[in-house]
Order: sequence, then structure tokens, then C-alpha cells
Amino acid sequence: MKKKSRILLVILFLLLAVGVLAAFAFYQTFYQDNVAATEKPQDIRIYRDFTGVQMRDAVLQSGVIDNEKTFLRAAMVMRLEDNFRPGLYRFKKGMGNKAIIRSLQKGWQQPVRLTIPGYYRSLDRFADFLGEQLEANRDDFAAALADSQQADQYGFRPETFIGMFIPNTYEVWWTVTPKDFIERMHQEYEKFWTPERDAKALAMGLTRQEVSTLAAIVIEESKYGPELPRIAGVYVNRLQKDMPLQADPTVLYAVGDPSIKRVLNRHLETDSPYNTYKYAGLPPGPITMPPVAAIDAVLDYEHHDYLYFCAKDSFDGQHVFAKTLAAHNENARRYQRALSLKTQVRAASSPSSATGR
Repeated sequence: MKKKSRILLVILFLLLAVGVLAAFAFYQTFYQDNVAATEKPQDIRIYRDFTGVQMRDAVLQSGVIDNEKTFLRAAMVMRLEDNFRPGLYRFKKGMGNKAIIRSLQKGWQQPVRLTIPGYYRSLDRFADFLGEQLEANRDDFAAALADSQQADQYGFRPETFIGMFIPNTYEVWWTVTPKDFIERMHQEYEKFWTPERDAKALAMGLTRQEVSTLAAIVIEESKYGPELPRIAGVYVNRLQKDMPLQADPTVLYAVGDPSIKRVLNRHLETDSPYNTYKYAGLPPGPITMPPVAAIDAVLDYEHHDYLYFCAKDSFDGQHVFAKTLAAHNENARRYQRALSLKTQVRAASSPSSATGR
């Protein structure tokens, strides 16, 4: 009898040990923290066209998984390779394999903080940027942005469509499609144009799109924030007096070479509706994607009598303003004299001048 009791106790002990080991293996496989400690979070990108094997390899090669064996075991049990969603994922310390795999299966993505800096001179360049930041490639974005029906859907023409994209920081899904991205940007555009901003545009006699077109010229004229409303005021005065805008940045846009440092007479002869020396009024659309500061500078333009401005002879990026053409010409001559002197000094101090070459 005692012998049978001892055997029973041994069996019970073995069963208990097996149960404990099984419970530990279960916990280790599904619930134990399996995210490797890293200095900063690692993002994992799972593309739409990934196979199950490619998805699995992307996760393992990211260095996020601490124990690959338990992850692979849990992935097999939960059939991860047959059921996952594309996205940008970020796993935090404390997550076990079950939580990691459920994130991949449910598509619980990490949103992307997409900062649109603006200053893109074309939607094609904007597509380059989007293709680098999001899953869809630049060609897909370029095709969607160039679709005239897409622009028309939101009340824009191809020439003005770039003005619908307000430079700012947005949270978007990395997997957002080009069509859904454009829809989201239209929603942000409508939020940006508050009743207050609309009222200011109406008081100026300008549409939203015309404000963006003028803002693009203003920001191309100067990056010095404090004087943007004053420059905007110059162009508003010219529009109200039916004077040609004669904005050099529009000429560079018409020529197609923004690297030109000085606009010459031959550039002014370029036959383009964007050449505001040849054609009165605003150009057909924005010559760049204007930032919020430029748009608000137009809406809050400075009321004054200035009709002209040119660069200061201090070469600090600021401008000097004039009410008459005579005063403007004097300012321009002062700048040219300073520029010539600066060029002579630079030439005299260059190595080639020192050697007589």
C-alpha cells in the first residue's frame, strides 16, 4: 500500500512538473515580453505586396524581436503568415508575441507624422516627397495629383490644385492611398479656411485660390517673415490700380529655371501667362506651394501706399520700399552700386586675382 502511495505521489509530482513547464512554455510563447531593448523605437514596414515569408522576415530582420524561436512558434500557432495587414508598426517594451501578432493581424498601425514643408514648385516634385514618406510610390502619387478630374472634383483646375495642399504637420497612415490622401488634404484645406479667413479674402475681392496664388509670389520674393505683409500690400496696391505685378519670381517660373540669380531683359520677353511683366493680373495659379505664413500675410496685408520694392544694399534678405518710380529707381541704383562694389572686392581677394590669372 505504501509503495502504491509513493508511486502515485511521484506520478502526481511529474504531472505537476509537466503542467508547470507547459504553463511556462505557454506564457513564454504568447505573453512574455519579447521586444528587444533599443535606444529608440524601431519601425517595421509591411508592404501590401508582401508574402507571408517576406512579412515574417521583415519583422525578424528589424531587430525588434528578442526571442525569435518563441515568436516563430507563436506565429505558426496563430497562422500569422496567412493573416496580416500592411502598415507601419512600432512595438513597445512589454509586448508579448500574442500582442505583436494581433497588431499585425488587426492592422494596428503607428501613424506617420507627415510634415509638408511647402515650397514645391510643382505637384510632380510634391509626388517625389510623398513617395519617400508613404507606402505608395511616387508614380502613383504623381498620376493622382495630375488627374484633372481629381482636381475638378474639389473645385480646382490643374494650375491651381497645388494650392489645396496646406503645408503643415499631419498624422496619416503610412498605407494611405493617393486618392485617400488627397481627400484628407481637402478636408484639411476646408478646416484651414475658417470663416475669418474667408471674410478677409472676400473683403480683398479675392478667392481662396487667388490668395494662394498671390501668397506664392510673396514667399518667393522674401523669406524674411516680418516684411511679408508689406510685400503683400505692394501687390494688392498694384492689383487695385490695374498695374502689372512685374514679379520676378513669376518670370523665373515661366522660364523654368529657378536657379537664375538675376532677371534679364531676355527673360522678360518669355511668352507665358505666368510672366507678370507681359500679362496683367495674377498668374494662372501658384508658382510654389505657399506656407501658412505667406497665406496669412496676404490676408493680413499691410495697408500702405508703396508700389515698388527692391533688395536692400545690406544684402541681409530684406527690402526697401518706395511709393514712386523715381524713388524706386534710386533704391535700385543704390543696390546695384553696392552689388558692384561687393563683386569687385570679392574678385580682388580671390586666389586667381592674387596670381594675376
